Amino acid sequence: MLFTRRTLMLGSAAVAAMQFDPRFAFAQAADTPFKLPPLPYATNALEPHIDARTMEIHHDRHHAAYVNNLNAAAKDNPQIAKQPLQELLAKLNALPEPLRTTVRNNAGGHANHSMFWETMGPNGGGQPSGDLASQISKDFGGFEKLQTSFNEAGTKLFGSGWVFVTVARDGKLGIEPRPNQDSILMNGKYALFGNDVWEHAYYLNYQNRRADYLKAWWNTVNWNKVSERFASAKAGTLTI
Repeated sequence: MLFTRRTLMLGSAAVAAMQFDPRFAFAQAADTPFKLPPLPYATNALEPHIDARTMEIHHDRHHAAYVNNLNAAAKDNPQIAKQPLQELLAKLNALPEPLRTTVRNNAGGHANHSMFWETMGPNGGGQPSGDLASQISKDFGGFEKLQTSFNEAGTKLFGSGWVFVTVARDGKLGIEPRPNQDSILMNGKYALFGNDVWEHAYYLNYQNRRADYLKAWWNTVNWNKVSERFASAKAGTLTI
């Protein structure tokens, strides 16, 4: 076969396209211990509150990068692969440095995002009901007060991070911001739900208007799924 300059350029373009196409760039080997969960809905399902392009980049590139980095670390540190994600984060201090930092950032990012996709969905929003609504009234004084406190915590968080609603085994709820990809699991706690306030989660549509993103995000919350997580937490079966 004659390789011309044009042939080589086309070949290079094809390779580049594969590198940036999520279908190719983030395909994972079957034997990797940590997996990127598929989105449970289409990338445009949360529009207009979160646009399809943001969802695609966020899931297929950012979340995938945390999973890939964690799998890379597991190759040289097989003790990582032997533990469930929540246990790995709960026992973070048992790991040596700098492995601890790698796991903190990437296992935290993996756990946080896995929870994030699960607790959103199309036709979301509205208000919680049943036992969850009662608990919110008990701990926050009502749903609107929860929203206000949560949004304030997200707006005041300096730099990148998350805002979580935590849930205890007895059902008690709280609000806790965390920097970077720090997971609530590192502190022996569980997230009922949470919002990602890294700029990659909202910048295409909201630019520097994090407060607007935080308000709009409530329209994506899947309260049925959050209620399931609440029941699981009280039963002691909630993982991430």
